[in-house]
Amino acid sequence: MSGKLFVVTAPSGAGKTSLIDAVMRDDPSLKISVSYTTRKPRPGEKDGVDYHFVDERTFRAMSERGEFLESAEVHGNHYGTAKKVILDAVARGDDIILEIDWQGAQQVRVLYPDCVGIFILPPSIEELERRMRARAQDSDAVIRQRVANARAELAHAGEFKYAIINKDFETAQRELAGIIRRERAKP
Repeated sequence: MSGKLFVVTAPSGAGKTSLIDAVMRDDPSLKISVSYTTRKPRPGEKDGVDYHFVDERTFRAMSERGEFLESAEVHGNHYGTAKKVILDAVARGDDIILEIDWQGAQQVRVLYPDCVGIFILPPSIEELERRMRARAQDSDAVIRQRVANARAELAHAGEFKYAIINKDFETAQRELAGIIRRERAKP
């Protein structure tokens, strides 16, 4: 029996990581793929838990060897999902979540057309910007650029099987868990 592959995408600040974490706390049978990235760790992030943090040279070598299921450059940093991890997990029957951007999701859909795409939307661009400012992690110029990027990313929401508006966290969490339950019940 093969597992299900869930691809969850959202613009920065829409709440996808928090939603995935909450759903996984309630359903420990779900697995998450830990991506590789060339960006520096943020405060509190742990290598091998949040991301596999590698330098640009290592990332490029992995890419040249064909080790990534998908990879993309986002905000000047490279991100990629290890192909072997996903293939092995699905073959074992594990249900796995990929938390990736829309570019990576397009690549995954080509190789795994049966993957379940879920796009997390903010209630509005204004709310997305407010959330980014509340985190106080970035400069005003970076936030403006992230908002502009989010507008472009939102244009890809229609490429996904499901869309969830994260206006109320608990409601969005129930919707995400419900989608996963329904998809798991399908043969």
